[in-house]
Amino acid sequence: MSLLTDTCLDKRLKAAIDIVHEAGAIALAAFNAMSPEKIAFKGPQDFLTETDIEVETLIRQRLNKAFPEDGILAEESGGEVQTNTWIIDPIDGTANFARGIPHFCIVLGFVSQNKTQFGVIFDPCHNEMFIAQAGNGATLNGEAITVASTPCFSSANLELGWSQRVPNERYLQSLQGFLELGANVRRSACGALALAYVAVGRTDGYVEHHMNPWDCLAGMLLVKEAGGISNAFTDSPDWPQGGAVLAASPQFAYAIADITAITIDK
Repeated sequence: MSLLTDTCLDKRLKAAIDIVHEAGAIALAAFNAMSPEKIAFKGPQDFLTETDIEVETLIRQRLNKAFPEDGILAEESGGEVQTNTWIIDPIDGTANFARGIPHFCIVLGFVSQNKTQFGVIFDPCHNEMFIAQAGNGATLNGEAITVASTPCFSSANLELGWSQRVPNERYLQSLQGFLELGANVRRSACGALALAYVAVGRTDGYVEHHMNPWDCLAGMLLVKEAGGISNAFTDSPDWPQGGAVLAASPQFAYAIADITAITIDK
């Protein structure tokens, strides 16, 4: 199958926005009714709730009905990458969701021929809808957004994600490097929103040494379309299995790349 036309992409983006709104309403209602017996674990520090499954099932059903020819790769139910593939994270920030912290989101991206064409990130607790389309910019609730113009590391806020897939030493080395430059460093346990916050200028950069594509592709496109710089995640033939992520305002991106040893285009 060839690259989709602009009309086909626009149709899919409109559907994605509607589907994510519907999924967000379900997630928000479940968040407000969350109780400990609804929480399970896939592994150490890897939360799973009934709502993850419910939301992912809903999104899959809507996409399969509207675009049966497209592939789907989803966090909970898997799938495979095809020429045109939807990338689903039903709830990013499940640990926050499960513990009653209102910092989580629904993420839906679309990849065609290994290029992210659009991404949608919806934070239902704050009714914030982040949308990016390749070549058409990034928005928050319909208003154009840009990365921050923070002048130096001594006034910068960075976020550093943590993954069990890489040694803790790598995380700590990056943390030390950022602190030595004078930056404030935090971790909010929701990588997709962390990337969206870079795009809207609330944070100056985000790094995680391993992310799955459903966590990061939509957010990385947001940052790029908002004027930031990120590594070329889908250039790797193994991108469906995940990889390192760096996304930042241009004035910080290359110094961050040097500290983290994550390659970005010079």
